[in-house]
Amino acid sequence: MFDLEVHPAVVDDPPRFGVFGGSGFEELLDDPLHVEVDTPWGTPAGPVAVGSLGGRRVAFLPRHGPAHEFPPHAVPYRANVWAMRRVGVRRLLGPCAAGSLQRSVEPGHFVVADQLVDRTKSRGDTFFDGAPAPTTHISFADPYCPDLRAGAIAACRAAGVDVHDRGTVVVVEGPRFSTRAESHAMTEAGWEVVNMTQHPEAALAREAQLCYANISLITDYDAGFSLDSGIAAVTVDEVVAVFRRNNERLRLVLETLLRDAVAQSESPCSCATALDGAQL
Repeated sequence: MFDLEVHPAVVDDPPRFGVFGGSGFEELLDDPLHVEVDTPWGTPAGPVAVGSLGGRRVAFLPRHGPAHEFPPHAVPYRANVWAMRRVGVRRLLGPCAAGSLQRSVEPGHFVVADQLVDRTKSRGDTFFDGAPAPTTHISFADPYCPDLRAGAIAACRAAGVDVHDRGTVVVVEGPRFSTRAESHAMTEAGWEVVNMTQHPEAALAREAQLCYANISLITDYDAGFSLDSGIAAVTVDEVVAVFRRNNERLRLVLETLLRDAVAQSESPCSCATALDGAQL
C-alpha cells in the first residue's frame, strides 16, 4: 500500500523530513513550493508546502487547513499522512498546542511525549479499514519514534527551551475543552498533557511506516486545576496568545533538529518495518 512513487513535483529533491502544524507555520519556510496531492482518502487539509528551513529541505502541511477550517474531530488525518508520504517524507514531526494536567508542566514549556491515551470516538483511525486491505494490527506500545524523540529533546535543549523529556498526552475528541471533572480525572491519573489531534495522527504515521514524534507546546493549565487551586479555566484567547509566543522558539527547535543527523538519515529504524508481521 505504501510503495508510493515520489510525487513528480519533488521527485528530483524530495524532502525526507516533514512537519504537521497549526495554521501559520508555513511562514517558517523559505521559497515554498505548493504540491497538490490526491489520496485514496480524499483531499488533505491543504497542499503540501515544500521548502527550506535552516538550509534543509522540509515539507509542511497545516493539519487544520490554511484558514484553520478543520476542527480537531474533522481533520482529514488519513489524507494528511498519505500526502506527506507521497512527497517523500520519512520522518515526521507533529508539534501541537496542548494543555497541562500537572503543575510542574507550565505554560510555555515543551513536552516531547512518549505515551498516548486515546479518548476520541468518531475518527477514521486506520488505513486498513477492511477488504480489500488486509487486517492489520500494528504494534503501538510505544507510539513515538525513539530516535526522533531523542533528536527533538536535544534540539529543544539546544534552543534553550524548558522541555520535559517524557509525558503522556491524552487525546480528547473536541472541539470543546474538558469539563473540570474530566480534567481533574486526567490529572489524578498522572497524565501530563491534553490535546485534540495526536490521535489518530500518530497511529496513522506508524501504519505508513514513518518515524513520528510529538512536541506539545503548553499553552495553559487545563480546567481541572481550578477545582483545587483557583486557576481560571482556559479561554481561546489565552491559548492563541501563548501559542504565538511559542512559534519563534519552535522555529529554533526545528532548525536545530534539521541539522541533526536523525532528521535527515536514510537509515531505517524499526518504524520503517512497522507492517512486518502485523498483517493477517
